[in-house]
Amino acid sequence: MFVVALIPVLLGVLVGWGGYLGWREKLPRDRGAGVRTPATLASDEAFRVANKVAGLPTMAGGLVGVAAGAAALAMPTTTGLLIAAAVGVVGLVALLAGGGLLGHSAASAIPAPEPAPPAGGCGGCACGGGGCGALSGAKTPPAEQA
Repeated sequence: MFVVALIPVLLGVLVGWGGYLGWREKLPRDRGAGVRTPATLASDEAFRVANKVAGLPTMAGGLVGVAAGAAALAMPTTTGLLIAAAVGVVGLVALLAGGGLLGHSAASAIPAPEPAPPAGGCGGCACGGGGCGALSGAKTPPAEQA
């Protein structure tokens, strides 16, 4: 039954560390960790803000998991151990989900970044005022016959 008590402890350490990295703004965007919604992945700034906001509830969830594992080890019966471990995992997941929702809300408040202008200065057929090439309506003179 020792293994059952280790489950919330290991989950708590993992989740708590991710929350700490997000809170300290050290969570890399190119990995699978952190709050990952369309709003948070819209820009680096949105990802940073979302994970900073979600960091504190996520760390609290990790602490709940570690405390539940310790409480499970202290239980005198197997039933008590199972209940303590289950309550800890449920609490950890609830705080993790709450942090994710807070982070998503914070990222949604960040305005979307302006798209970068094309490198060549032309955006295709949306140039306006004559446009580009064949789509502009300009006629090209026919080739001279020899």
